[in-house]
Amino acid sequence: MKQPYQTYTATDRDVWRMLYEGQMKQLPAIASVAYLEGIEKVGFVADHIPDFATETNPRLRALTGWEVKVVPGLIPQKEFFELLSHRQFPASTWLRKSNQLDYLEEPDMFHDTFGHVPLLTNQAFCDFMGDLSQVALQWLHVPEAIAQIGRLYWYTVEFGLIQEEGHLKIYGGGILSSAGESEYCLRDAIPKISFDVRTLLNAPYHIDRYQDHYFIINSYEQLYRSTPDIEEILSETYLVAR
Repeated sequence: MKQPYQTYTATDRDVWRMLYEGQMKQLPAIASVAYLEGIEKVGFVADHIPDFATETNPRLRALTGWEVKVVPGLIPQKEFFELLSHRQFPASTWLRKSNQLDYLEEPDMFHDTFGHVPLLTNQAFCDFMGDLSQVALQWLHVPEAIAQIGRLYWYTVEFGLIQEEGHLKIYGGGILSSAGESEYCLRDAIPKISFDVRTLLNAPYHIDRYQDHYFIINSYEQLYRSTPDIEEILSETYLVAR
């Protein structure tokens, strides 16, 4: 599939601009430095929908070897992890309607692109996703193991927090693309838990509302170094099934 760039309407461009400007009013103070630097590196701006083929992918390939791969929407787990293993991040190309700015059930282009692509400029984060996908592909035949990997992915890539220079910052794409959750997740009253592989593999999550708690990493290198532990725990748990 290709991004149908010429079919974006004035309304689509307005939606991108409103969402972008809304998030960039608050993210500079609360988002991970790597994410904010990534926005500049990939050239995202408010008044221009990113063109994957001619703009985003050439920049990503030069920085980390990754690229955006157009998909129709949510895709099967096997296809999802295979794309990640080939350093391709799946992204849809459709944008939500103007009456859906605050909430959307299925991820759209703004979530996939604005939320996730800037961190594809960070090599340690990319290496973590690549290694995690390799682990997932080994366990596709064990639904329980894939469910556990999904929990860890959810609380890191989608809804993760990071400690940077004594301050709690956001790096999860699901938060970064959500105005409400960007504010909510950093409230003192919301539990924050230090990153622990075994805990994350067994932590329930919500797909239809804000999370009850969030997990904090100390660095992207910590994520990258965690994949052997993930594989070891899954092997201990499902050795017979494997």
